[in-house]
Amino acid sequence: MRGMDQAADRGTPIERRPGGGLWRWPGAAVMPGWRDWLFSVRTFAGAILALGIAMAAGLDRPYWAMASVYIASQPLSGATRSKALYRLCGTLLGAAGAVVLVPNLAGAPGLLVAAVSIWVAVCLTLALVDRTPRSYVFMLAAYSVPIIGLPSVDSPQAVWDTAVARTEEIGLGIVCASVVASVIFPRHVGPVLGARIAVWLQDATGWTLDVLEGRETSDSARASRRRLAADAAEIDSLAGHLAFDPSAQQQAVRSVGLLRARMLMLLPVIASLSDRLAALRQAGGVPPEVQQVLQRAAALLRGRTDDDPSLRAAIAALAPRTVDTWRSILLASLVMRLTDLMDLRADCRALHGIIESGRRGEVPMHFLPRIQPSSVRHRDWTMALLSGVAAGLAVALVCAGWIVTAWPDGAIAAEMVAVACCFFATMDDPVPAIVGFLRWTIVAILLDALYLFAVLPLVHDFVPLMLALAPAYLIFGLLAARPGTAPIGLALAANGATLLTLQESYSADFTSFINGGIAAALGMAVAGTLTGLIRSVGAEWTVWRLLLANWRDLARAAERRGMGDRIAFAALLLDRFAAVVPRLRSIGPDATFDAAIDRSDALAELRMGLNIVDLRRARHDLPPHSETAIDRVLDDIARYCRMRAGRDARRMAAPSEHLLATVNAALAAVGAVGPSPGRDDALQGLVGIRRVLFPSAPPYEPDPVPGAPSGSEPAWRQAA
Repeated sequence: MRGMDQAADRGTPIERRPGGGLWRWPGAAVMPGWRDWLFSVRTFAGAILALGIAMAAGLDRPYWAMASVYIASQPLSGATRSKALYRLCGTLLGAAGAVVLVPNLAGAPGLLVAAVSIWVAVCLTLALVDRTPRSYVFMLAAYSVPIIGLPSVDSPQAVWDTAVARTEEIGLGIVCASVVASVIFPRHVGPVLGARIAVWLQDATGWTLDVLEGRETSDSARASRRRLAADAAEIDSLAGHLAFDPSAQQQAVRSVGLLRARMLMLLPVIASLSDRLAALRQAGGVPPEVQQVLQRAAALLRGRTDDDPSLRAAIAALAPRTVDTWRSILLASLVMRLTDLMDLRADCRALHGIIESGRRGEVPMHFLPRIQPSSVRHRDWTMALLSGVAAGLAVALVCAGWIVTAWPDGAIAAEMVAVACCFFATMDDPVPAIVGFLRWTIVAILLDALYLFAVLPLVHDFVPLMLALAPAYLIFGLLAARPGTAPIGLALAANGATLLTLQESYSADFTSFINGGIAAALGMAVAGTLTGLIRSVGAEWTVWRLLLANWRDLARAAERRGMGDRIAFAALLLDRFAAVVPRLRSIGPDATFDAAIDRSDALAELRMGLNIVDLRRARHDLPPHSETAIDRVLDDIARYCRMRAGRDARRMAAPSEHLLATVNAALAAVGAVGPSPGRDDALQGLVGIRRVLFPSAPPYEPDPVPGAPSGSEPAWRQAA
C-alpha cells in the first residue's frame, strides 16, 4: 500500500474553485455526497462478497480477503484495477521471498532477522525511487515478507501453506474489488482525466490572457504557475491508471503522453512570453503593431478556433529585418515565443479532442514534431535509502525484542512496524501520520472488542453478520472516500478487519485479542520513533534539496557540449517544480530557508536550463569566434550554478558582473554572424539566460566585434 496514494487517487470531482484550478475534496466537516456513499456501499459489497466466498471455500484467514478489498478499492475503476494488479504482483513477490528466506534461515534467528530487515529496506528503497504506480509492487513485497514469513518461524515447513493462503485470500479480495468497481456504477478514469485536462488548459489560457493583455502581476504569475504545475502532476498521476481503464479513452494512452510533453513545455513558453513583454516595456514600450497582434492572439485564445493562418502570418511579419539592437533582439525572441504558443495551443487542443473522444489515430503536430514524451522523473536516492534503513532497523529492533522476550505475539509487532514504515514513507515527515494511524488503529481495536465480545456472540449466520458489520464499515468507507480522512478510514477498515480475525466459526479469545492489539500498537509506536530519529525532515528541507538538485543539473547541462534532450530536461525540472509547489504551502514564515526559497523561481531555472540546451545545440553551427564566446558563457554559468549548489547556497549569491559581461560579449559575437538557424538558437539562448540571471540589468548595447563578419537579415523561424 502506498499510504497517501489513496488521497491522490480520490480527488475526482471536476468543478472549478472561485479562483480557478481543480476542486479538492472537502474536509470532514462537509457532509458526504452521493459519490462518497456510492464508493462506501460498493466497497462494503466487495468486502462482504470476498469474506463470504473465503468462508465458503474454507480459506484459513478470510479476513485477509475482506481487508484487501478496502486496501485496493479506489473511486475510479481503472485505478482500482491497476492497484489490484500491482498488489497481487507485490504479494507474489513477497510470498516468494518468505518461502526462500524462512525455511533456509529458521535455525539461525539472527540471520533470518537480518535477511528480513534487509529485504524490507531494499524493497522500500526501490519503491520510493520508482515514483510510478508500479512502485506499489515493491511496497507490497517489502512488508509481505514479514507478514507471511515471521509467523512461521516456529514451523518453517508451514511457510509454503501460509504463502499460498495469503496469495489466495489477497487475490480473492483483489478480484472482488475489481469486479464490484467495474460492475456497480463504475466511474472510469478516461472521462475524469479528460475533464481535468480541460480545466488545466482553461487555467493555462487564463494565465496566457493575463500575459497578453498586460494584467499579470508577480503574485498572480507565481500563483498561476504553481497551480498549473501542481495540477499537471495530478493529471500525470491519474493518467498512469488509464491503461487499466475500460473506458473508450483507454485507446488514447499515447495521445496522453504526447499531450503531457506539450503541457510540460507550455509553462516555460508562457513565462518566457511574459518576460519578453516586460523587457520590451522596460526598453521603450511595446510597439503598436505588436500590441495589435497580441490582441488578435488573445481573441483567438478566447474563441474555439484551433488555429488562424492569418494570425501566424501577422506574427511572422513582426520579425525585425535586423537584430542589431536590444529591442530588435527582444522582438525577434517574442516572435518565436508567440509562434511556440500558437503551436502548443493547436497541439494541445487536437490531442485533448482525441483523448475525450477515445478514438485511435494521429493528428499532425506543430510543436517539435520529432519529440517523444519523456518519463524522466526526479529520484531522491538519499531519502529513499534513509527511509529503507529506518524501516529495516525498526523491523530488526522489534524482532530482537521478540526473540529476547519470547513474546508469542511479537511477530504481529514486527509486521506492523513494516506496514507503518512503508505506508507513509513518501511523506517528508511520516511521524505525525504514523501517530495518527496508531491512534485510529487503537480506536479500531476498541470497536473490534465491542464486536467480538458483545455483538458477534449473538450472530449465528452470514446475513446477520453482514447486517452487524454494515453500520461501522459503511462509515469507514465514507472516511476512506476522501483524501482528508482516507488514512482514518483505511486504519479503521483494513486494520479493523485484520484484527477482527473473522472465521467461519466464532472462536474469540480475550487474552489473545489483547496481546495482538498491544503488539500492533507497539509496532506502530516503534515505527514512528525510529522514523523520527532517522529520516523525518520538514517540507522546507525537502524544497531546499530539490532546488539545489536543479542547480547541480544546470551546471552539468552547461558543462556538456553535445546535443541535449530538451523534453527530458524539462520533464526533470518540472517534476521537481511540481514537487516543490505543494510543500511551499506548509513552510512557515520563520523557516530557516524561507527567504531563499521564496526568492527562488523553479520555472525560471527551467527556462535557463532550456536556454542552456539551445546554446549547446547552436554552437555546432557557428563560426569559431562565436563558438568560443558561447563556451565562455557556458563555463561561467557552470561555475555559478556549482556555487549556488554548494555549501554557501543559503546566501543566494547574485551572478557576477563578469558573467553579465561574458553574456553581452557572446551576444555581440553571435549577432555579427550571418542569418542561420544556429544563430537564431544561440541568440534565443543568450537572451533567455540574460533575462533570467539579470532581469534588472540595463538594456544590452551591442559593441562591434573586431574581425567578425557582418550580419544581415535573420531567418527567425522555429527550429525542430
